[in-house]
Amino acid sequence: MKFKFTLALAVLALSAGYSMAQQGVRKTEITLGSIQDLSGPLAGAGKQTRLGMMLRVDEINEQGGINGRKLKLIVEDSAYDPKKALLAAQKLVNQDKIFMMVGHIGTAQNLAAMPVQFEKNVINFFPLTAAREMYEPFHKLKYSFAATYFDQIRNAAPKLVKEKGIKKVCTLYQDDEFGLEVMRGGEAGLKTLGMEFTEKTSFKRGATDFSSQVAKMKAAGCEMVVLGTVIRETIGAIGESRKTGFNPVFLGSSAAYLDLIHKLGGKAMDGFYAVMTVQNPYLDEASQPIRFWANKYKTKFNEDPGIFSVYGYSIIDNFARAAQKAGPGLSTESFIKAMDTMTMPPDIFGSAPYSFSPTKRLGSDSSRLSQIVDGRWKVVSEYFK
Repeated sequence: MKFKFTLALAVLALSAGYSMAQQGVRKTEITLGSIQDLSGPLAGAGKQTRLGMMLRVDEINEQGGINGRKLKLIVEDSAYDPKKALLAAQKLVNQDKIFMMVGHIGTAQNLAAMPVQFEKNVINFFPLTAAREMYEPFHKLKYSFAATYFDQIRNAAPKLVKEKGIKKVCTLYQDDEFGLEVMRGGEAGLKTLGMEFTEKTSFKRGATDFSSQVAKMKAAGCEMVVLGTVIRETIGAIGESRKTGFNPVFLGSSAAYLDLIHKLGGKAMDGFYAVMTVQNPYLDEASQPIRFWANKYKTKFNEDPGIFSVYGYSIIDNFARAAQKAGPGLSTESFIKAMDTMTMPPDIFGSAPYSFSPTKRLGSDSSRLSQIVDGRWKVVSEYFK
């Protein structure tokens, strides 16, 4: 009896040690965390991301989970504030004991949260920012999926300049890590044509008045403006420009590729170009799979999906593919091993294929152009690198 009792204690100790070694993974459950902007300037995008994630989580759980484990998703609000993102990361990692951070929105917010995650061996999976820091410098716990803001604009700007015969290019950008990436991408792209920005002007995060910046660009005779803006800043800058009779070609990054731009900005947004990777899911989309998905989303949440709904859905879907491949003994190391041999094919939304390796942490560096035409996004180019 004493031997059996000792053996039972040993088994319990081993199982306890296993659960301690791999937080967030239980016999019947995997806990994921995400930090979104649910109350700040990107709340529209954050809400869409959360609902998109919830849709895929529910589908997976209804189908029996991943290798017998159901998904539990905990979403915290950063209000697009790096300090709040840090506090949210501390809660998710240290109190909720998440297995992985998925789809965290914002460049500065991710940079604030990653050290907390990495200290506890928590992967930063497919953050919703295309900043280079999401995969550089190399770290085994970083996985990014989209072409960087830098590369998006580096490739798209000279393409539009040549197509439209533009001589003067200016930039208006948010004065932070995100905006600087867009501006620098524009600089690099123009350099390939032997050009420089005619005028550079910036704004602080959260700004609502762009009259002085627009006046400066108008006075400089800008024919094209590269925007390092997201939602309301894109609408505000273009709206102010139209109001003053300043109508250059406007080009934004994937951060400005949202249905909210034309829904909130109205007719003034027509003609705006943005770099993108996946298609906006309109309810009457010609593609039957996208149309079916969009209507399913609306039935569940009683609102139309947007591009960030697609991002949220796809992030959970790609996590599930890798977790399934990692097998029943899911751990950080087994997930990394699975990811480093993964090739994820294009999805119904037209994404570029993703591939990873032990030395490659960016899934794809391809992007393409879309333009708002008659109040809706229309794809206007093939993928470019």
